[in-house]
Amino acid sequence: MRNTPAVIVLLLYVLIAGGFDKPASSVTGAWHSKKGETETVLIYQDGYFVHTMFNQAGRSFIFSSGGTYTEKKGQLICRVEFDTKEKMNVGTEQIVDLAITGDKMIITGNDGMKRELNRLDNGTGVLAGNWRITGRMQGEKMNTIQAGPRKTLKILSGTRFQWMAINTETKDFFGTGGGTYTFREGKYTENIEFFSRDSSRVGASLTFDGSVSGNIWTHKGLSSKGDPIHEEWTRE
Repeated sequence: MRNTPAVIVLLLYVLIAGGFDKPASSVTGAWHSKKGETETVLIYQDGYFVHTMFNQAGRSFIFSSGGTYTEKKGQLICRVEFDTKEKMNVGTEQIVDLAITGDKMIITGNDGMKRELNRLDNGTGVLAGNWRITGRMQGEKMNTIQAGPRKTLKILSGTRFQWMAINTETKDFFGTGGGTYTFREGKYTENIEFFSRDSSRVGASLTFDGSVSGNIWTHKGLSSKGDPIHEEWTRE
């Protein structure tokens, strides 16, 4: 290699030394798989993840879990903040093997089972992020919701959303819902594909007036029950 130009030598060194490590953002975005009528969606965004299974055609919510994560050398290190099937998993750390090739991801769990998912989006967009509700209008006043173990989060990738109401201290789960969304010209629209507390809301589309200023997202409109909503969410 002594006759190889120095710049090529340097490029080869970079590829050999670092080319096989995935960047920290490689898993960011939304992923999907389907077996029969059962769909699985995973969202990884701003250090938070959700893993949900549902049957949209049958309006059936099956399972959801989520929490914080870090990605390191082909592994995901996840700390669970809620689990709808096994409450005692809350607070535990779970490590899974991760391999991404193009728009396909294979996750291998501790049980040795491999799960293959296809990328839906790469987690980019004005609203992409992990948000916590911090204000709700009551009457003419926006009431502040203080940070604490009891919290409502909404995680959005480039195309998917999911909210969850949880308590990380008591390990209680209060509800979740999600699906696809759009945000164009000040209009935020949710298309509900699953809802843990009321399956009749599956298939509904809700549109809100929305705006983002710094780390604050404000939207107002009507809930799926027809009740007025005016909320503020803060990026975590």
